[in-house]
Amino acid sequence: MRIIVIGSTGQLGTDLVRVLKNDHEVVGLTHEDIEVVERDSCQILREYSPDVVINTAAFHNVDQCEEEPLKAFSVNAIGAKNIAEVCREIQATTIFISTDYVFDGSKTEPYTEEDIPNPINTYGISKLAGELFTIQNPRHYIIRVASLFGTAGARGKGGNFIDKIITKARNNEHISVVDDIWMSPTYTVDAAKVINIIIKSRMPFGIYHVTNTGCCTWFQFAQEIFRQMGLKPHLTPIKAQQLQMKARRPIYSVLTSIKLPKYDVKIRDWRQALNDYLIEKGYLSASSQSPEKSP
Repeated sequence: MRIIVIGSTGQLGTDLVRVLKNDHEVVGLTHEDIEVVERDSCQILREYSPDVVINTAAFHNVDQCEEEPLKAFSVNAIGAKNIAEVCREIQATTIFISTDYVFDGSKTEPYTEEDIPNPINTYGISKLAGELFTIQNPRHYIIRVASLFGTAGARGKGGNFIDKIITKARNNEHISVVDDIWMSPTYTVDAAKVINIIIKSRMPFGIYHVTNTGCCTWFQFAQEIFRQMGLKPHLTPIKAQQLQMKARRPIYSVLTSIKLPKYDVKIRDWRQALNDYLIEKGYLSASSQSPEKSP
């Protein structure tokens, strides 16, 4: 298949290109190649006659979305609308990358594809709008991911959580991390592999939750990072409200899939994925002990 990846140099986009090119003809488009908020710019998709278009373009700085709601909706909603409409016209499948933040966090067990969204911040609302626009193309997949980490880093956030706290630890800085927000850490390589399976297997169109198995708080995530790294920084748990963030966060936005197991698609535990990330990024050697072999 011919697949276009919009946002091909982003954190997820980079690994999508790397994974998909083994099985498909892949065209990567960056922000310089296409501006999703401009309908005319999106016409470039026609030139490639794609079978599938994966839209990873997003304005995902959650606090900044509160200050710039117009930009958030322009990229996350109108951008999705433009891509979906062009794809519908050229009979291409649209894949929209969405988020756990479409949920309000009021559950105490993982959210499935059947749960009803109820976002509580501008980012989540704009992404839900993007989902609704995407389904206007009958040939669509909505892939909800969460708490991504990949070697390319999140440019809009200045890197990713793992890299930031490792840098702080090496600088002997005091590190405070929230311990009352639960999430699903997700390795972009694993997410890309599952998306490839969905495409290759021609699974039914619709919504899929794609995250590594298991969950933790951000504080527990930090603890595991430092455990695997063999670092012992000054790490302190804090409550989310102490950070006085502009945007409300769902306290519990863990995702799980009730669809993927039906097709025998299994995703490994986040700790194993973290170990591979640390090796790929060069933080650990390839001979480092994997979590499942740890005492």
